[in-house]
Amino acid sequence: MDFLAQWIAAWKIPIGRWGREFFDFLTTNFSWIFDNLADGLATVLDGMAGFLLWLPASVVVLVIAAGAYALQRSWKLAIGVLVGLAFIINQGLWAETIETLVLVVAATTVSMAIGIPVGIWAAHNERVYQFLRPVLDLMQTLPTFVYLIPVLILFGLGAAPGLIVTVIFASPAPIRLTYLGITSVPKPMLEAGQAFGATRNQLLWKVELPAALPSIMAGLTQCIMLSLSMVVIAALIGANGLGKPVVRALNTVNIPLGLEAGLAIVILAIILDRMARIGREIDR
Repeated sequence: MDFLAQWIAAWKIPIGRWGREFFDFLTTNFSWIFDNLADGLATVLDGMAGFLLWLPASVVVLVIAAGAYALQRSWKLAIGVLVGLAFIINQGLWAETIETLVLVVAATTVSMAIGIPVGIWAAHNERVYQFLRPVLDLMQTLPTFVYLIPVLILFGLGAAPGLIVTVIFASPAPIRLTYLGITSVPKPMLEAGQAFGATRNQLLWKVELPAALPSIMAGLTQCIMLSLSMVVIAALIGANGLGKPVVRALNTVNIPLGLEAGLAIVILAIILDRMARIGREIDR
């Protein structure tokens, strides 16, 4: 190593130590906040999963199939949902599927609740977008395993940290696609609304959001897929669901269990993706 490289390495910036001190400060002074938040989220998630598991599996399957038909008006999709969920029950993975479904729906709901307002705000304020862009880039490019360390320190093991990690990973998609949808609204459409005396709120609700709805719904489907991709990662920090049998199969080189759990995740992903394609139908 040359002299210049040795000199640079000798003056190492203590990023790791600063990070440790920062998280030590948080856990020392605000641990009660993180503990209460984790307990509250875990109670909600466990309660939802417990209720769905208390219901007969056949009833839950029929409700989901009926919901698929109501959203898409497709008997083929409803039958596909019935067959797919019946296969999951046949493989003995119904409880894990329900736990994964609850985690994905909760993470998607929170991510969309954050993403749509932030995306609208960024679309209407260029400074906000300029600030958010590097943050979103960091959230989308930072390796997912890096999220686990601070989340584990602050929230411990369980469903709550799994939800938080999933929201961090998935929320950039609806923010970006909402921003894209709002900024892509044709100017003549906005000018026509202004010519008819529409206020700023009326333009948002009656012009911008309807025009941007396909892009927003694309953000929803992306959010669902990203949430499902975090299932295995969330299992590493104690979240229940289909990620646990995948991790167990990986640790024991259990090929049958890995295939069964993997197929269950694929089936659940296809069902949720097809049910969430409202925006594309509207766009047509």
